[in-house]
Amino acid sequence: MIGIIGIVVIFAMVFGGYLASGGKMAIILKSLPYEMIIIGGAAVGAFVIGNDLSSIVHTLKDVGKVFKGPRWKPADYRDLLCLLFELIRVARQNPVALEEHIENPAESAIFGRYPKIAKDHEAVDLICDTLRSASMNFDDPHQVEEVLEKRIEGHLHHAMHSSHALQTMADGLPALGIVAAVLGVIKTMGSIDQPPEILGKLIGGALVGTFLGVFMAYGIVGPFAARVKDVITEDNHFYQLIREVLVANLHNHATNVCLEVGRQNTPGHMRPSYSELEEALKAAKQNAA
Repeated sequence: MIGIIGIVVIFAMVFGGYLASGGKMAIILKSLPYEMIIIGGAAVGAFVIGNDLSSIVHTLKDVGKVFKGPRWKPADYRDLLCLLFELIRVARQNPVALEEHIENPAESAIFGRYPKIAKDHEAVDLICDTLRSASMNFDDPHQVEEVLEKRIEGHLHHAMHSSHALQTMADGLPALGIVAAVLGVIKTMGSIDQPPEILGKLIGGALVGTFLGVFMAYGIVGPFAARVKDVITEDNHFYQLIREVLVANLHNHATNVCLEVGRQNTPGHMRPSYSELEEALKAAKQNAA
């Protein structure tokens, strides 16, 4: 919703200010289709050249994050802490019983109580692989922590590709606008024998290309890239929380201490209060009974 409001404000202020100053939309509207074909077509073509098919699909999907915002909400962070609590408790009470949950999470009753998390393969694999490492008697928690950190960094690097691709497109749009403007000037020079009123319209149409390139770069595509980056970075905190709790577990801290470490490392606007988490844990214990 905020993204839509931002787009409306951009168009209203730019074109509203233009009209208020006495500008006329006729020349822009007349040149717009042809300039958009040149600039937009070249931008899309360059984007396709610079990315493989999976990256193109990935980027198109991530554009929706501008309007949807982060995937993980405050309730999801609370549920994640409850999920980790249940798994750690099982691991300490009966390590053999844990195997059915980490070896086949799709059939796990514990994961089944948290369907949104269970649908995220990266989160599930991160949890299961780390708990499996603990069951294999890894004697150096710091080594596991380093492995987790590199894995999360790799996932973040891959997820950031869409933001980088959009930013690259934004960086190229002003230059493509100049290309369209130069073509407009070439067209104008071919009609140099026309009267001034016709030449004025031709020159104005050529300048529309420069305007569109800069406007699309800094008013649309650039902000989209920045917003996608912010959303991906915020969602990455979810995986960082998994690492914090499970590494604390590897250090053999008490279960409640492990959860408090995770709660304290949750972003402030997503962090459940201590009492909220306590109530959620009580409900989790009742469901597990």
